[in-house]
Amino acid sequence: MHPEAIHRVPRHPNAWIGFFLLSQALVVALWVRFGWQVGLPAIFLSHAPFWWATLVPDSALFSPVLRRLPVEAQVAWLTIDDGPSDDTRAILDLLDAHDAKATFFLVGDRARARPELVHEIARRGHGFGNHSATHPQAWFWALPPHRMRDEIERTQATLHELTGIAPTWFRAVVGMANPFVAPVLKRHHLTRVAWSARAFDAFASDPSVVAARIERQLSPGAIILLHEGAKHGRNVESLRAVLERLQARGYRTVLPG
Repeated sequence: MHPEAIHRVPRHPNAWIGFFLLSQALVVALWVRFGWQVGLPAIFLSHAPFWWATLVPDSALFSPVLRRLPVEAQVAWLTIDDGPSDDTRAILDLLDAHDAKATFFLVGDRARARPELVHEIARRGHGFGNHSATHPQAWFWALPPHRMRDEIERTQATLHELTGIAPTWFRAVVGMANPFVAPVLKRHHLTRVAWSARAFDAFASDPSVVAARIERQLSPGAIILLHEGAKHGRNVESLRAVLERLQARGYRTVLPG
């Protein structure tokens, strides 16, 4: 994989502002010319693309996003969100047992609280990425610029301090990224990573259901989204089931870049 094909750092993170101002100028013109009967619906329509871009997890309107690896071989990128957690060591042992590699998208404050787990992830040859500092699941999409910058930059600093390496990957919380994400990604040379296969295993507790959902979405270059530390306590079992399905289908896991 050529680095330029997967490392998609935003080049023009504020380009959306020009389009937004242009759309609002058009709304004003329509309001003046035709009155509120046309102007009011135009306001809602002009805002719709920006709401869509914020709330759809793999939208690339505000910044480039990597949804799958550009390969034809039967390989998959296994990504595990929300750690480190009580599941981390068991997950690492399971990955070792299956000769598999994964990228852990870590929550900064959780990493700082459990540095030994971050060290163990790195020691065993796995990757890691930035998944915000506090994981504000309900409000990440609506964070203002200063809070968004803090969530991302604090995690960059924490992971660099603990491992000596600055992450190159970022995953938005719940996948939703508002316009204020891209400038921070550009500043820290981060690529936003989405997914092409997910099983909602943060909530789904049946490993067979999780594995079946992933298998249905599996294709060469798939980016698989899984979680650790869910309240139902079965993430490790789900990962085992997914790894078994991958092996049965002839897929191997890779760490891009």
